[in-house]
Amino acid sequence: MKISIVEYRPQWREMFEEEKQLLQAVLGEGSTEVEHIGSTAVNGLAAKPVIDIMIGLPDFSVADKFVPRIEALGYEYINKYEDEMPFRRFFVKNLNGIRTHQIHMVEIGSEFWGRHLLFRDYLRQNPEVVNEYAALKKQLAEREWVDVNEYADAKSEFIKRIENKAKEQATA
Repeated sequence: MKISIVEYRPQWREMFEEEKQLLQAVLGEGSTEVEHIGSTAVNGLAAKPVIDIMIGLPDFSVADKFVPRIEALGYEYINKYEDEMPFRRFFVKNLNGIRTHQIHMVEIGSEFWGRHLLFRDYLRQNPEVVNEYAALKKQLAEREWVDVNEYADAKSEFIKRIENKAKEQATA
């Protein structure tokens, strides 16, 4: 499987904002937080052209009641990862067979929530790290992968290193 990495596109922010409005309309404004995460959330960062969205719930025990509402917006609910990640609900949206959006629904304040926001915010504040990450992603995209998860695993060492730097900076 080939991974497609493209240069940053300013319309990614607009695509996120449009989706955020749709999600807040069906989830109820104020009952959730909707964040743009992943590489498309970082100005100037080359990325797979998929808008990554994180929905934060104050109480994750109500997550399953939101599944049909999100599905009504054209998302497919993917439950196959719940055995290893019971704290997350995952959704994808495709257009003409091509993934355009994905949602990670988790509890606000959870490790997943904090880690993704910390990583995104660190990249937004450190353009030299954005360039390093883009170069790594482009290099990895040249390889043939079994699936997208294998590609994601190949980025893990870099991501963990940056997360540690971000944590150090946040506690300094």
